Formats: sequence, structure tokens, C-alpha cells
Amino acid sequence: MNTTLFKKEIKSNWLLLVIFLAVLSVYGSMITIMFDPKMGDSLKLMAESMPQMFAAFGMNNPGTTLLQFVSSYLYGWLFIGFPGVFIIILTNRLASKYVDNGSMAYLLAAPVKRWKIMLTQAVFMLLCLVIMVGFVTALILAFSEGMFPGEMEVKAFLRVNIGLLGLLVFLGGIGFCASCFCNETKYSSAVSTTVLVYSLLAQMISRVGDKFENLKYATPLTLFDVDGLGAGDSQAWAVCCILYAAGIILIGIGIVRFSKRDLPL
Repeated sequence: MNTTLFKKEIKSNWLLLVIFLAVLSVYGSMITIMFDPKMGDSLKLMAESMPQMFAAFGMNNPGTTLLQFVSSYLYGWLFIGFPGVFIIILTNRLASKYVDNGSMAYLLAAPVKRWKIMLTQAVFMLLCLVIMVGFVTALILAFSEGMFPGEMEVKAFLRVNIGLLGLLVFLGGIGFCASCFCNETKYSSAVSTTVLVYSLLAQMISRVGDKFENLKYATPLTLFDVDGLGAGDSQAWAVCCILYAAGIILIGIGIVRFSKRDLPL
């Protein structure tokens, strides 16, 4: 790993990470504070008045516990969509942007092999994702304990966030691999954006009614089984491991491809 490049990426991308952490903080704290078992009937009435909209965003069944409430309102869409946008921006900055603007020539001029450069970028991306998930986990646990002591099922909540990290690693693998394959950011960003938007839309449509239910099998988001992870289901853990493995494999493919391909420098 190239320590100098790693430090450079920290200086270049820390503000981006802070901005997205701030956005997630607002939603995470706001939704957690909104929890009130007494509001269950009111939320059900709202869901019944707009059933398709609530179902599309996975908010049609907020449950009765704090874990179910937070999982329904945050982990069905918000904590996937916003980190997904962060991944698109970051992965394009880490590879294709350097090729696109000609800066990669300066990086390759140093006596460092290509695979080490890309490994450094991959490690930086993974670290950002770990920080992001770790931050929102700690934030929600802190608010939960402060507002509703003893209500949060901590172990189950930690399992859900391990699953979330697996999903983000998978999305990061797609974005990073595309960035390593493309010479221009417009192409790599188009690939990662298409995957994210398609996955979210397919999941939303599959939730609207029985007619489109099978669409859930056409999106990788289905592998992130929030309820199963919360319950400690073995199948949920198995598909979670698939997300981690697929993400790491995609990162590896990107590194190998970048190391061997001709670059327009």
C-alpha cells in the first residue's frame, strides 16, 4: 500500500465523507427520536391512506419495537440511497478521474506498481464505508439509549449494520470495478449510477403489489435481509456473506484489470 497516496486521498475526500455523515446524522437522529409506541395507530392510518407509497419505501410496517421502527424507516431506503451516492462519487474520484484528467501519469511515474496504487484506493474506500456504518451505528445507539433507555435490541441492531456494511461493500465493488475499467468518469459514473438507481427502483416496485413481487429477485438489495439479520437467521447471514464476497471479488477484478490495461496517458 502507498502511504503517501493514502494520505493524499484523506485530504482530498474527508469533506465529502463529513457531508454525507452529516446528512445521515440528520435522518438517523430524527427518525430515532420519532419513535413512540403510542404513535403506532397513527402511523398505520397514514400508511393505509397512502399504502403504495409507504410500501415502496419499505415503511408500511414500522413494527412495535425501536429496532423494527428504525429498520423500517432507515434501512429500507435512506441508509442505502445516500451511501450509494457517496460510493458513486468516491469510486470515480479514486480511479477513472485520475485517468480522465491526466493525473494518473504522475502517479505511475513513481516507482510504485499499478496494483499497489489501486489496492491503496480500494483500502481507502473500504475504510470510508466502515467509518460511515460505524458512525451511524454509534449515533443511533446513542440516541436510542438517551431517549429510550433499554428499548434498543443492541445485538440485533449490530447484526443489521453488519449486513448494511456488506451491501455497501458490494455497491462499492461495482463502482470501484467500473472506475478501474473506464477512462472517463462519465462512463464509470453511468455504470454505478445505473446499478444503484435500478436496484432501488426494482426494490420499490416489487414492494407495491403482488403483481411485481418477483422483481425482488432481480435486485441485489434483496440480499440485505434486515428482518432476518435482526432475528439472527442463518440464511440471512449466508446471503450477507455473499455480498461481502462479491464486493471483494469485484474490487479484485478492478485492480487486476487496471494493472494490465493500456492507459491513454
